[in-house]
Amino acid sequence: MRVRPVDLGDVSLEVADVGAGGRPVLLVHGFTADREEVAEVMEALAGHGWHAVAPDLRGHGRSDHPTDAGAYSFEIMAADVVALADALGFDRFALVGHSMGGGIAQFVALDHPERLTGLVLASTFHGPVRGISMELVELGRWVVQSSGMAGLAQALAARRADDPESVAAVERLQEARPGYVDQTRQRLESTSPDMWMAMAPLFVEQEDRLERLRGLDVPTAVIVGELDATMLDDCRRLAAAIPGAELTVVPGAGHVPQLEQPQAWEKALLGFLERLQTPDPPVRSPDDR
Repeated sequence: MRVRPVDLGDVSLEVADVGAGGRPVLLVHGFTADREEVAEVMEALAGHGWHAVAPDLRGHGRSDHPTDAGAYSFEIMAADVVALADALGFDRFALVGHSMGGGIAQFVALDHPERLTGLVLASTFHGPVRGISMELVELGRWVVQSSGMAGLAQALAARRADDPESVAAVERLQEARPGYVDQTRQRLESTSPDMWMAMAPLFVEQEDRLERLRGLDVPTAVIVGELDATMLDDCRRLAAAIPGAELTVVPGAGHVPQLEQPQAWEKALLGFLERLQTPDPPVRSPDDR
């Protein structure tokens, strides 16, 4: 696996990539995570002839952390995905998005459908996210302003401890991936507080894209865990709305099926990608832009 920064102009993203050739696939992680959230499947993708690329989004991981609140939105991050494809010389590519990454992938698909050979929406939403209120967001913003990301991590852990569903989800993930709780906390604390402050309200105030997605003409798969109480209904609606979309509900998994049930996740993802039946997309030099 190669890891390197890729300069997009206004930001530099740290990117991991595996494989080579004319079958590019970009994998986009979720809110306050990093590329490691989606990276484990990359070697398997490369083994099937894919050139798999996973960036840390702006404000996350080791990518640039702009301090301007105006530097963050779903649309801006979607533009980064397209700019990354341009920088890598990918005219067309498959796109996989998990959670917030799935929301970002929807904007790419709606604005640039001609660039996509296939779309995978995993554990994601199509509009305002269930269970998140502006009151809760404002409380989180106050914590970040007063105590930083470490304070937010502590507050979220305390809130999860009072929610049986959250406790069960964390226990499943900790069992599947020992050390997961500590890793998640480290990722949260390493994210940009400016990014969190700017993005958190958008999970409540964002547009509902479901009607726009009914006209999408891109081969699409939707993958979600059966125990994902927050995203399961949205994923079912996405699969029903997008023409020809395939739905896979992963048994025994919650919001992060790629970690909780990695074999089922890999089977669903690779199975869909191998059925795309599209010619190998041309790969151009970045100098040809």
